[in-house]
Amino acid sequence: MRILAAGDHFVAPELLTRELQDEIGKDHTIEGLLLPWPLTPFGQVAEVHEASGDEDTLLAALRGAQVCVTQMGAVTRKVLDGAPELRLVVVGRGGPVNVNLEAAAERGVQVCNTPGRNAAATAEYTVGVMLSAMRRIPETSAALAAGRWAGEFYTYDNCGPGLDGARVGLVGCGAVGSRVARALTALGAQVNLYDPYADPELLRAVGNPVDALDDLLGISDVLSLHARLTPQTRGLIGARELALLPEGAVVVNCARGALLDEGALCDALTSGRLAAAALDVFAEEPPPAESPLRTAPRLVMTPHLAGANTSVAHNAARIAAAEVGRFLRGEPLAHRVV
Repeated sequence: MRILAAGDHFVAPELLTRELQDEIGKDHTIEGLLLPWPLTPFGQVAEVHEASGDEDTLLAALRGAQVCVTQMGAVTRKVLDGAPELRLVVVGRGGPVNVNLEAAAERGVQVCNTPGRNAAATAEYTVGVMLSAMRRIPETSAALAAGRWAGEFYTYDNCGPGLDGARVGLVGCGAVGSRVARALTALGAQVNLYDPYADPELLRAVGNPVDALDDLLGISDVLSLHARLTPQTRGLIGARELALLPEGAVVVNCARGALLDEGALCDALTSGRLAAAALDVFAEEPPPAESPLRTAPRLVMTPHLAGANTSVAHNAARIAAAEVGRFLRGEPLAHRVV
């Protein structure tokens, strides 16, 4: 069996290879390909999204391969057409948006993902940037690094709110949102949840379910987004929704940039209606130089890092390798999407 380990600078080909060999032994040919992500941002490649590299490079590496393990490789219709021996693609991420699933199904190529590999990391990071925005940690750190003891941040008007007793609204309560809910509850927050797709019993186990998004917004001192990006959720939080938040609310998005109208967010920050915001994801990554995000006040921004820690890379490689092992042994795949 020939296997392509199309890794990158986060989940490296060498890491994929080690996990594959631990799972299936060394009797199979495993060849590595290094894609440029995240040193080069992912983007659209032909008809697939959030992909790295180009079709021709991946296609050349796939010649004769029956299995491809990748995180960001652009598995397009052209690539699938040019790799007739390919039978399995395992994507080391939650959503295989870099794979043309329709074309894969037409060709009998099975596709698997690795759900949950970064849920804990993303939840931790969400709480971290939430606190950073609320407590103005980046501003005070920058002031001290510049040699200024910024005592004004201890004044009532400047010190920022805390999580203890705060009403936090979570939009989406899956693997990430549920972890955020438990962490916030431990910090004393009152957690309210809106997720029309989740089991109400599961919601009640981690917070207080709210039936309507507008109702959630009206009682959220902090709003944190954890929904998947779909045609229905694109632009979910716009100017109208932000206006429903209480005066001085905080908005956090570590899910997908297009869930949130960035222009409306900047307007609400500039007007002072929102106290702060924290974004790890953006509608366009990186944000263009002319984006109003770059000059918006009280905005914490990080470059799509919520799911990035060393444990996540190992989790992704291990879950992917286990799927390859099941495939080779003829067992049912645990995370098959096609």
